[in-house]
Amino acid sequence: MQDRHRIYVGGSWVASAGTATIPVVDPSSEQALATVPDGVAADVDRAVEAARAALDPWSATPPEVRGASLARVAEGLDRRRGEMAAVVARELGTPLALSDAVQVGMAITTFASMAPVVDLLPPEEHLGHSLVTYEPVGVVGAITPWNFPLQQIAVKVAAALAAGCTVVVKPSEVAPLDAFLLAEIIEEAGVVPGAFNLVSGTGPVVGEAIASHPGIDMVSFTGSTRAGVRVAELAASSVKKVALELGGKSPNVVLDDADLDQAVPHGVASAFSNAGQACSAQSRMLVPRSLLSRVEELAVAEAEAYTLGDPFAEGTRMGPLVSAVQRQRVQAYIVSGIDEGARLLTGGPQPPDGLTTGYFVRPTVFSDVTSEMTIAQEEIFGPVLAIMAYDSEEEALAIANDTVYGLSAGVWSADPARALRVGRRIRTGHVCVNGSPFDQLAPFGGCKRSGIGRENGRFGVEEFLEVKTLQL
Repeated sequence: MQDRHRIYVGGSWVASAGTATIPVVDPSSEQALATVPDGVAADVDRAVEAARAALDPWSATPPEVRGASLARVAEGLDRRRGEMAAVVARELGTPLALSDAVQVGMAITTFASMAPVVDLLPPEEHLGHSLVTYEPVGVVGAITPWNFPLQQIAVKVAAALAAGCTVVVKPSEVAPLDAFLLAEIIEEAGVVPGAFNLVSGTGPVVGEAIASHPGIDMVSFTGSTRAGVRVAELAASSVKKVALELGGKSPNVVLDDADLDQAVPHGVASAFSNAGQACSAQSRMLVPRSLLSRVEELAVAEAEAYTLGDPFAEGTRMGPLVSAVQRQRVQAYIVSGIDEGARLLTGGPQPPDGLTTGYFVRPTVFSDVTSEMTIAQEEIFGPVLAIMAYDSEEEALAIANDTVYGLSAGVWSADPARALRVGRRIRTGHVCVNGSPFDQLAPFGGCKRSGIGRENGRFGVEEFLEVKTLQL
């Protein structure tokens, strides 16, 4: 893969004001793939200037024209789908088939879903003697994570552009290569120069410059809760709007009438998707104590069926974690689970057999996990499932809500009405009932320390709008 020597600002590829570069490492081989510019604050200044210059012409572009541009971006992604999937698989370690279906497929769907912009914008309305209207919030700074690198850029950029905003994007320095391909596609789609700008670099430099910049009207951030708090602190200095999609410790409540042969494998898959590197991973499986042994048996069988290996090898179901740092962090959590008294059913902190190179972690399942344990409270971001037993539905709900997070959850029951009733009582922004597939048009986001705001569909567009009252 080629080194990237320039950032994208004002519709042109330009040199960074800094001279350093950041290596992008293949987590399967532990070898450098390419380098990207290590941007500096001056690059953010230049990108914000370009975005402000483009704001009036882009926001004045008729919605149907903006929508046509977004449709062309979706088409461009589809044309380069194979190339993009390979890039994400290589820089992140996601198995190629999953990279194509999820990492790239969801990004295509996101841009395509924003094409009918007119249908996504809230209509003006008369209240009393006032006219209530909606206008773009302005210049948006988008700071995105490495675990779903392309999709997370897409949900921010597509919605912001649909709303009439302009954007300055900082992709994760861990997996930034897909963002450069997207910039090429956006350029080819004929978006107004300066409406989309890309500055690579680190969070402490480029990310903080974006969050604190007085010329940026809103920051949309996805990442850890710790980093999100820092973004909010910096944004407060200029009283800018903030949207935060942060961590999770999602419960999966298996009720006593659930079909275990469906619920348990699906729950394991949710916990291990993307090697567990997903904020919405259902990493706590809550099960009736009377069914615990059967659940343990099914969970172990499912976990041990995962084939680890090269993301490009046929049959690989789980790739490596993204970095050595992430692997070390996950292994430390597994050790803490053992030390605090959880019962290790399968997996563990040792490297997987036969994989001496790459940042691989064994798919790990614990049982006898209680709420005071570290692995029940902190986001691990790796393939670690905690099985927690309960004795009543009320206790299950208490355990489910006993966390500072509130992003996602699952509920399983043979009675859909019961599942819905329980789901309503779990304090999260998103609940999956009986394994229902993810809906990209429905709002996604969290409460408590999982964040502020919503993404996807018209709800995502509305995040980038300001309400204005004209008294007549």
